[in-house]
Amino acid sequence: MATTIRGTALRGFRCRSCHVLSPADERYVCGECYGPIEPEYDLASLDTETLRLAIERGPRSLWRYAPLLPVAEPKSHYAVGWTPLLEAPRLGEAIGISRLFVKDDSRNPSLSFKDRPVALALARAQELELDTLACASTGNLAGAVAAAAARNGLRAFVFVPATTDEGKIAGAAAYGATVVRVRGTYDQVNRLCARLADEERWGFVNFTLRPYYAEGSKTLLFESAEQLGWRLPDHVIVPVGSGALLTRTATAVAQLRATRLVDDTRCSIHAAQPAGCAPVSDAVIDGYRDVRPVRDPVTVARSLAIGTPADGDGSVAVIRASGGSAASVSDADVLEGCALLASTEGVLAEPAGGVVVATARALARRGAFGDDETVVLYITGNAYKGTLDSPPLGPAIAADVDEFRSSYAEALA
Repeated sequence: MATTIRGTALRGFRCRSCHVLSPADERYVCGECYGPIEPEYDLASLDTETLRLAIERGPRSLWRYAPLLPVAEPKSHYAVGWTPLLEAPRLGEAIGISRLFVKDDSRNPSLSFKDRPVALALARAQELELDTLACASTGNLAGAVAAAAARNGLRAFVFVPATTDEGKIAGAAAYGATVVRVRGTYDQVNRLCARLADEERWGFVNFTLRPYYAEGSKTLLFESAEQLGWRLPDHVIVPVGSGALLTRTATAVAQLRATRLVDDTRCSIHAAQPAGCAPVSDAVIDGYRDVRPVRDPVTVARSLAIGTPADGDGSVAVIRASGGSAASVSDADVLEGCALLASTEGVLAEPAGGVVVATARALARRGAFGDDETVVLYITGNAYKGTLDSPPLGPAIAADVDEFRSSYAEALA
């Protein structure tokens, strides 16, 4: 049963594969088939006007949407979310979009949207009384996990490809995390962390805490709709790495409609990826086919260099169902997109933001947007990184558990 409006309407976790509903206990995969599980809410129990009033009177953070989240706000954490939705007329004029908005999520505490899912993972880790947060990351998640752990007195291990941008590594190390650089791709880092998640009682935010972690991403769309006066944007352009942000954007649209907080209007969701790692965009452009892994991603937008996205096929399905589309853009277009965003709207974004701007321009040239349609761009990371002198880093290792344990024995003690 759902709780009162002051709590959460969570009913339990539904398996995406066999559809069994499980209680919200310590499991992070289905106990029946080991498939992925996702929160299910008793949305029908929520009165629309009472819910809207509770949200509008709530904190200026993602926790204003507490009834639609699976865990309660952590007591000691800083505010995350409620970032600005900026009207962007000069950028719109430059790229051919008449009603353009920028959701600037680079304003979060560690300068990326990853603070949102980490806030929910942290809350769950505290409920479970875990003493360590950990993650596999291409950069931004490492900083978000390290910052959250520091804020709450927890130990942190972050595992990144050895080629990760030095500024992001420096930030994670400055927060006090043990930064483990792995020789290999993000997918190899991911497999190492999957092994460790089975062996250590750590809060791996994108493994053992993933059913909670992933829900944080949907709050970008909640906020965008509220900031538009409880209206869905006609179009949302989403940078795609793992695909979780895109699929949870669709979840947010469905939940806003189900609770009648917004009218049941069209909201098309579009994927933005760099050409050097575009498994989802390529699948959409090729007729919504199955996603094919990219073995060796090469792109300036390293935060999106995930060749085997966990929610890849799910993203393709969401895009098709919403009437959306996709683009894969060159590194030159990515850098030009970053420059345009900065010079027209004063938002200095990391390359993933340039991917989104370049995609918006490409879709506008295809005639994807009507003159009276609202287009929202997700800007998920800030470029103000790389100025810290970080503590000395440990050695880069192979994606091997034994080598990790021997190389980082002191940190594990």
